[in-house]
Formats: sequence, C-alpha cells, structure tokens
Amino acid sequence: MCENVRFNKGEKKNNEELAKKIAALCDVYVMDAFATAHRAEATTYGAVKFAPVACAGPLLMEEVDALTNALTNPKHPLMAIVGGAKVSTKFEVLNALSDKVDCLIVGGGIANTFLKAQGYDVGKSLYEQDWVPEAKKLLVKEKTGGAKILLPSDVVVAKELSDHATAEIKKVDALAQDDAIFDIGPETIKEYVNVISQMKTIVWNGPVGVFENKLFAAGTQELGLAIANSSSFSVAGGGDTIAALDEFGIRDKISYVSTAGGAFLEWLEGKTLPAIEILEQRGRE
Repeated sequence: MCENVRFNKGEKKNNEELAKKIAALCDVYVMDAFATAHRAEATTYGAVKFAPVACAGPLLMEEVDALTNALTNPKHPLMAIVGGAKVSTKFEVLNALSDKVDCLIVGGGIANTFLKAQGYDVGKSLYEQDWVPEAKKLLVKEKTGGAKILLPSDVVVAKELSDHATAEIKKVDALAQDDAIFDIGPETIKEYVNVISQMKTIVWNGPVGVFENKLFAAGTQELGLAIANSSSFSVAGGGDTIAALDEFGIRDKISYVSTAGGAFLEWLEGKTLPAIEILEQRGRE
C-alpha cells in the first residue's frame, strides 16, 4: 500500500523516472481507476507503459463496457440529460452529445442560458450571458440534423433560494424581474417523462433543479423515477447525479452508475482517455 501517490514529485507531470520506479515494484500492473483515466500521470499512464505486464482491472472494464453500450454502440432512441449550473463547464459535452443522441434535455442553470438564447426573460435566474451565443449555435444545429433539444415550458420560481421561500409555478414567458428559476414545472415534467418512456438508452449527468431543497426537488426526482422505472439501458454519472439517486432511493434501479467525474465527462465528449489509450497500446504488444 502506497501513500497518496500525488504527493510524489513528478506524479502529476508523468515523470518517466518515477513511472519506471513504480513499474519496477510489480510483475503485473493493474489499472482499475477509471475515475483518473483522463489523467496522463505517472501512476495512470507511465507505470502502465513500463510495467512488465499491464492490464485493465474489473471496475475499469465495467465502466468502459457500460459507456460503450451507452454511446458507442447504443440502442436507439438515445437520450442524454445534462444538468448543472453552467454551460461553460458542459458545453463541449453538449456539443458532442448533440451529434450522437436523438434527444437532449438540458436542465439547471444550463437550461436558463438556453431559454435566454431563445429570447426569454429569465429574471434573476442563474445564467451565463457570455455563453448565450454558443447556446444559440446548438439550437440552430438542432434544425440542421443535431439532436432535438428539449427545454422547459414551465418552471418553479422563487424570489430567493431558501427553505422558507415561496415557490410558484410559471410559464417561461411569464417571469417577473425578481423571479429565479430553481426547478422545472409540472407540465415540463409530464412532457419529459413521456419522452423518457420512449427511449432505449439514457445517459444522465446533472440534476435539472436544486433537488437539495424539497421545494425544488420534484423535477429531478420525477425524471429519476421515470428512468429507474423504464426498460431502457441507463447510465448515470457525476457527484450531484449520484447524490440525487441516493436521495430518492433509486441508485440500484439505474443500469450503471459511473464512479467517475472528469473521466465520465471527457468520455461523453468523445475524447480519448490517456489511461485507456496506453492500456490498448500495451494490449497490442
């Protein structure tokens, strides 16, 4: 058992000397950390390169198989649900998925930016003005063969985010200047649940509302239950998504729950993960 390897000088920079020292400690090097597979570091890449024998571990193989089934060789119709606060952190994912999936649901602050791109006044809701043009590009892309993008028709708003807030349901074209969107509304939930029931494969990353507050949890909960009760092959990943699955007691009803964060997102973007790449290279030797 080693101390936290990131304390080692040269670990993050994939130092060759350090990688060789680590590789020399073993006869067989098993890379089983998919969550760090997107990092080319001494223990995730270099040691795999120099070890006498290197192979993937069972967890890593399980992750790759599940994500391959979901995105590389999926059954259609294929849906992705991407939530979160900022388009800026998920744009590459959204752009890549729009070429792969049949239907794309965006939620959270991301949806607010898209609503703004459609010309709606989102009040004091969280959105990113600098990313409105990029959201517009994806909406245009939808009309030229990209994924169908579903956006809320009604939302749950409040004047503030607190346990004592007064929640109201409003159409997206009827928000006041001091309204902030914290969840999707019941009509939107009904529409999304209906679409989910028609899917064969579903990839989920990010809640569609502030589910930590019971006033704004219905959207994420109802979509989660719809996925859990569907016959589709479902993959969910990301810390907030897993927290939501646990909160609503549906984690064991999702086909596969990814342990990864950054690696999961980079896989969704279609990027080659360094640790996977070197393992495949060693496998061809």
